[in-house]
Amino acid sequence: MVDGCPAGLPISEDEVQAELDKRRPLSTTYSTTRKERDRVRIVSGVFNGHTTGAPICMVIANEDVDSRPYEDFRVKPRPGHADYPAIIRYGGFHDYRGGGRFSGRITATLVAAGAIAKKLLSLVGVEVYAHVSQIGRAMAGREPSVDELRRVYENPVRCAVPEAVEAMEGELRKAVEEGDSLGSMVEGYAFNVPPGLGDPMFHGLDSDLAALLFAVPGVRALCLGRGFEAPSLKGSEFVDEYVVDRERITTVTNNCGGVIGGLSIGTPMHVRVAFRPPSTIRKEVRTVNLMTMEATTLKATGRYDPCIGPRAVPIVESCLALVLVDHALNQGLIGAVLK
Repeated sequence: MVDGCPAGLPISEDEVQAELDKRRPLSTTYSTTRKERDRVRIVSGVFNGHTTGAPICMVIANEDVDSRPYEDFRVKPRPGHADYPAIIRYGGFHDYRGGGRFSGRITATLVAAGAIAKKLLSLVGVEVYAHVSQIGRAMAGREPSVDELRRVYENPVRCAVPEAVEAMEGELRKAVEEGDSLGSMVEGYAFNVPPGLGDPMFHGLDSDLAALLFAVPGVRALCLGRGFEAPSLKGSEFVDEYVVDRERITTVTNNCGGVIGGLSIGTPMHVRVAFRPPSTIRKEVRTVNLMTMEATTLKATGRYDPCIGPRAVPIVESCLALVLVDHALNQGLIGAVLK
């Protein structure tokens, strides 16, 4: 359910579907063998090809379901997953079958909503992109250009820096052969963001973005700009000096990632999102039997991703777009009725 979308936005199921298709892997070598079409159906909020102003309800069915591997996890919780705390929090009544709120499956809804957010942002010239900048020890090595970001979905690892793709594929192949998994970094960018968006201190642009991104399964850390390097830098190295360029105020560098004090400053927003290695691996790991309270082991079966990053690119884009469009609507940059 997407509420608060202005009336009059031209939108179709095909446009939403195009975004959902980006979430599907190009190669099962580096991803789960589960095959979900993710066909979206809009059942309310759109009439005659335009949004009505009412809540938009979109439905995406699970079509390739196999819950058998999850039966063991009711008794033997997987290390690194939410099995154990969920059993405690919900007294065993939670849906353990793999498609619940702790599953990466929930991100399909973020991407569907993000399709609408991106369309709205395009009306005010804001463009949102993301790419994989690191898989294991293989790194992009440089910032991609906007043109490179626009072509990110042309390769299976979704890295926008062409010369880094082969090394990332090599890292993934080795992990798959070893029955292991890899961590990854996804970087998101938003261009043409006007200055002054945000509502500090509880709804600053960066704090809202952090809240949404940390709701994505597998996210373990994030920063704006060079936030991860900030502890080792001097003030003279980190500060973004202001200059005038073509009668507009901008900065020489963008170490802050486009946000200061919870407010956009007009430079590109740049967020770096660290994803943990998937915890379900084909190596034996230690756990406990909750029925007997004895030590035991677990070796995963079923269909799982060896790396989150390549499938997370449209998710990071959608989270960035959703936060930006909320603030754009709240501050009147986008009106309640579009004409």
